[in-house]
Amino acid sequence: VPIAVSSKVLMSALVLWALIWPGNANTILSAWNGSILNTFNTFYVIAVGLFAFFLFALAIIPSAGRRKLGGVDTLPEFSNFSWFSMMFGAGLGVGLMVFATAEPLGLLGSNPVILDGTVAANSADAVESAYRYTFLHYGFHAWAIYVVTGLSLAYYAYTRDMPLTIRSALTPLFGASTNGALGNIVDAIAVIATILGVSVTIGFGVSQFVEGIYAVTAMEWLMMGTADAPKPSTVGLVAALIVIMGMSILSAVSGVGRGIKYLSNLNLVLSLILLGTFIFFGSFAFAMSTFVQGLADYLIHFASMSFTAYGPQSLADFSASLPATLESLSADDVASVYSGATNAWGSLDSFSASLPASITALENGDAVAASLYEAGTQGRQFGWQKGWSTFYWAWWIAFSPFVGLFLARISKGRTIREFILGCVIAPAIVCFLWMTILGGTAIDLELSNVANGQIFAASNTAKLFVTLEQMISGGFLTGITIMCVVLVLTFLVTSADSGILVINTIMSGGQQETALSTALFGVSS
Repeated sequence: VPIAVSSKVLMSALVLWALIWPGNANTILSAWNGSILNTFNTFYVIAVGLFAFFLFALAIIPSAGRRKLGGVDTLPEFSNFSWFSMMFGAGLGVGLMVFATAEPLGLLGSNPVILDGTVAANSADAVESAYRYTFLHYGFHAWAIYVVTGLSLAYYAYTRDMPLTIRSALTPLFGASTNGALGNIVDAIAVIATILGVSVTIGFGVSQFVEGIYAVTAMEWLMMGTADAPKPSTVGLVAALIVIMGMSILSAVSGVGRGIKYLSNLNLVLSLILLGTFIFFGSFAFAMSTFVQGLADYLIHFASMSFTAYGPQSLADFSASLPATLESLSADDVASVYSGATNAWGSLDSFSASLPASITALENGDAVAASLYEAGTQGRQFGWQKGWSTFYWAWWIAFSPFVGLFLARISKGRTIREFILGCVIAPAIVCFLWMTILGGTAIDLELSNVANGQIFAASNTAKLFVTLEQMISGGFLTGITIMCVVLVLTFLVTSADSGILVINTIMSGGQQETALSTALFGVSS
């Protein structure tokens, strides 16, 4: 009861704050977010790198790897197919539908290799580095975050007979204190993190769901904005949310062994059909060469990406690097140059165009512009890392109570080695293939000028549907688009009802089978 009440009060207050004073909430939360990322960027990067290496070491150690999560005679509750389907759907299903094309295309235009001037943005030379960081964000590190949480929970729940709640994993640190108020606070924070993490994912998925329905039906009320830049309308989003939450509740009350398992199996089957469509009608040869090249490049740079963290570049440090010819610049001009040179989302051309006249008027203005831009490389790398990689780590960490507890819930009877390899390496490889087959097709269509910028110009949630329009046509396009809409819907429902299951498990003190009233309202009957 204390966990349910405190988490509901805090979430209600947060929602009311955002609804009644949206401007104030946005300003304050954005400031907090920026401050956290600035302060803890290095911590996030190093911690996630350690997660991955710790798990691989644990799987390799014979005595640890063969230990079972449960008694010696405990058998897995689910088949390998259903086990993998559920972990895949709950972990990254919606994200893969939205970002399969958006992530590689976005990184083709901006990544650390582009920012240091090694390759040009949106070029064939940028493909390798685009996939290096695509694999980083959706690969072993992402799943390591989930599995560190899930393994901790599963170990204490199934080998020490402790409740399947977040507090149990902290018992070695805080001892019996986790049974009291401290444990309630930990579990309440986990509930809030789960709600917020699932909300981000569902937010992207709902937008893509509405985009897909619009692509099939062309119903104008689903969209708003201009014809060149349409986006889902508020009415369309609310209607989609009502449908999704209704289906999620029905699935959640049916339990893991029925609703969630059946939907997860359907997700995997439909995903394979979509993958097959891209294999036969997309740029499969380009995708496979990209996969091999990208995977090799990712593994070569795995250790360096795991532990390379950038720090902010201050205005004073930037000013100290200015050449003697520019020491007479006014403070305002220096601040303007610093802002442009450290902007991770700009380019040398846009930076040069924004320079003050006191610099552009110089005889060697182009060379000066290039040197100033180079002087801000550290600031750009830090801005990119905290806005992209570290944002992902924070998102996955917020998501980890949900996915980690869910993985623990479905993995009783597995060995630690099986749990790590099955929940880190296997889904990561599938993510890599998914990102290269779907995203590689989108990139090839743009680099070969077939799409003529249409995929680049589409919103992140519409890029998949625009890519399909460039590949196929007619009734087949309509059929595959409808299937994608259904797939997005089932992924959303799976994520939502898995979240309901996790929240109810935490609120009920670790009970894995909860009453109907708990599933619906989070209260014990």
